[in-house]
Amino acid sequence: MSVFININKPIGLLKIYNCKLWRPNSTTADAARSNVDDEEFRVLDILKKRDKQQRRTARRTDIQPDRADRMAPDQKWGNVWPGPKTFHPSSVPLALRQGYVPRGQAPPGKKANAELMKIPNFLHLTPPAIKSQCEAIKKYCTEWPKLLNSENAIEQHYPVEVITSDYCHATPSIRNPLARIVTLRIKLSSLKLDKHARDKLIRLVGDRYDKETDLITITADSCPVRVQNNDYVNYLLTACYHEAWSYEDWEKDKTEDDMEYYNFDTNPSKHSLVNWFHRCNNKEERLTDEEYRNFDVSQILNGVEYKDAVSSLMNDGESKETVEKYGDAVRKLLGLPARKVDV
Repeated sequence: MSVFININKPIGLLKIYNCKLWRPNSTTADAARSNVDDEEFRVLDILKKRDKQQRRTARRTDIQPDRADRMAPDQKWGNVWPGPKTFHPSSVPLALRQGYVPRGQAPPGKKANAELMKIPNFLHLTPPAIKSQCEAIKKYCTEWPKLLNSENAIEQHYPVEVITSDYCHATPSIRNPLARIVTLRIKLSSLKLDKHARDKLIRLVGDRYDKETDLITITADSCPVRVQNNDYVNYLLTACYHEAWSYEDWEKDKTEDDMEYYNFDTNPSKHSLVNWFHRCNNKEERLTDEEYRNFDVSQILNGVEYKDAVSSLMNDGESKETVEKYGDAVRKLLGLPARKVDV
């Protein structure tokens, strides 16, 4: 029960203006039975009924089909994918899949696939797109020289061949470590070398020289960048070439026993061949070492073949081929019949 007292301050007298018993659980029915003035407090309705909310009706929107499904099969792909960019599933009308899954399951599709967006793609480098780009830049290119119309002409004017490799792979970095490797190849015969420089260069490059193909192959992979390895292989070739032409003082003191290879012109085999040739022609001549060295064995019938056979036997070692070659050369030199081969 509560009592409300209204005090009229101007009169200064205490006056009970209105009294009312108020209960917290009063209802609207009690208020209707009593004449309530405008000054009465409003009734608290604890159990207020909620107004019914009107349900929202979802509006149906027309969803356009995926762009990949609307693409024409004869469209110009260069207009869809003109340059390098991140993979977009709606622009590629292919059922691509990428990602690792357990055995027996299909890899994830192209939509919402982060694996396809991680790696660089080459969808812009299709053959028709490359052809159109080549046609566009053709006006900036020069014509191929008419004199370079064969492999021999190219090899004669451009003897140095540089080989590099490019790789397409899926890693966090688009730079492949193997792409830095540079290989330089050149024929030894294309270098201007005398006999001394040729022999010295072969010994400098070691196993990088192939005698059968006459190719020198130098490979560099020590530097982290391809340009650095390219400069390095050119430096190695230049250094070996100039070092081969240098003539050290100790090389003048070398004797025939110190030579690394058999030189037919400076060996007694040539002296014997020349003396035999003179005796066959009834000549008795005494020649100096310089005259023996400068004597042209092509004057002797089958003399060049005999020279090659002896040099091959001494430098390459004894084998079935070198021994048979030497025997045939001696028979031809002495005019003997050819060796009979049992079949």
